[in-house]
Amino acid sequence: MSTIVLSGRLSADEVAAIAGGSEVALAADALERVDRNRRAFARLVERGTPIYGVTTGHGALVLSEIPRELQRESQANLLRSHAAGTGDELPDAVVRAALCVRLNGLLRGHSGIRPLVLRLLAELLNAGLIPCVPRTGSLGASGDLAPSAHAFLPLIGEGAVRAPDGRRLTGAEALRELDTEPLELEAKEALALINGTHFMAGIGALLVVRVRRLVDVADLVAATTIDALHGALAPFEPRVHRLRGIAGQEESAGNIAAALRDSGYDRDGSEILQDAYSLRCAAQIHGAAREGLGFFARLVAAELNAVTDNPLVFKDEVISAGNFHGQALALAFDTLRLALADLGSVAERRTFRLLSPSLNGTLPAFLSTSPGPANGYMIVQYVSAALLSELRALAHPVSIDNVPTSDNQEDHVSMGMTGALLALEAVDRVERIVAAELLCACQAIDCRRDPPAPAVAAVHALVRERVPPLEEDLADPGLGVARHVDAGYEEAIGAAERLGVRIPMRG
Repeated sequence: MSTIVLSGRLSADEVAAIAGGSEVALAADALERVDRNRRAFARLVERGTPIYGVTTGHGALVLSEIPRELQRESQANLLRSHAAGTGDELPDAVVRAALCVRLNGLLRGHSGIRPLVLRLLAELLNAGLIPCVPRTGSLGASGDLAPSAHAFLPLIGEGAVRAPDGRRLTGAEALRELDTEPLELEAKEALALINGTHFMAGIGALLVVRVRRLVDVADLVAATTIDALHGALAPFEPRVHRLRGIAGQEESAGNIAAALRDSGYDRDGSEILQDAYSLRCAAQIHGAAREGLGFFARLVAAELNAVTDNPLVFKDEVISAGNFHGQALALAFDTLRLALADLGSVAERRTFRLLSPSLNGTLPAFLSTSPGPANGYMIVQYVSAALLSELRALAHPVSIDNVPTSDNQEDHVSMGMTGALLALEAVDRVERIVAAELLCACQAIDCRRDPPAPAVAAVHALVRERVPPLEEDLADPGLGVARHVDAGYEEAIGAAERLGVRIPMRG
């Protein structure tokens, strides 16, 4: 995989690549900027300038004084005391994403940190030595403190690390594998490492890439359902959507129309003048999700390239402020989960319509080859309904769930990390609901005599390469309904990417 150069400018796609294993390099000019900033900070320390977290304690201990001889020790203590997270460990991809986002922000040169700290962090990342980080503990204000403390303890030879071969190492063992000694952090360096929104932003970047792909796939799957149900094509004409003027809606309409081009059925003469909303308004509903994603992606892009620690070091002064507060991201995660919940909702409705003998036209009940003795895909819709119920619970906003901390010094926190973790769970569920719709739509295509649109036929063929039609409920336990659903989403992804569904899709 290619090496990505970090310089203070980073995209969501680059974060996703690094999370997936790409190595990083640190731009020389950015390291020079960091070095200049560190020297400016050192001069301020020498003058005896009062600096939060250097000459003072942290949080509500801001009135406590730290004498100069204890300033180094206080940095190690900060990591140790804040590494108090709990719960299952975060996935390696999330931790890698957070580390590269933190590196990128520190390379902006306003954090008072030494270049050698950043070099060691990049070395750990490139060696595939991933800190073990519990998932719960960040409040999304004062930064992602607890997970960050776990993530950076290995720099001083403490904490735990997972090696590429799966071994769990101590921080000291990991550094020995790199043939290097533990760092002795200087004044402010631990604070610069942990005080920021990098875990939230890292998860945000991964979700931008994942959900961007998901909405494309959802358009393609909706088109497959519309084709299978002989839905009307006119609602997806471009002139309809230009009158609304919502970019996300126009994009989804274009995707669906392109996928349905040259379908083999003729709706002329049909007695049904208008389809149900889940078909006819698919572009409007999917487009709303796209708009939610656009809002989310814009705030994530800003955060990936922001300086979010505190205090901030400028040429001749240190300013205590609050860029670590994650309220913008917290709101963005809440918005994304709402968008995902509704995307899952309409997919479940289309799945119901494909299966229901009272709604699916001439298709067999529950798409079974032998309705009655065999149940077909009946329970797949139950599963989608259960997933949808969970999605709706996950959509509950947490950005308003303030719980004051640190003796009310930190009297408003964003809970953005909670929102981020819920969003990871939400996208998992939407993917499975979309998978269920896809597999039912492909089964419905099998039950038709007229040919589907070429793009729909290509999707169907890709799915059938891996997942055969469901002919009997228990014909092969290894190819049961659950296996169908899990395999089906992967094929939908492949179909969307191979067919280039995104606009401009030549149509």
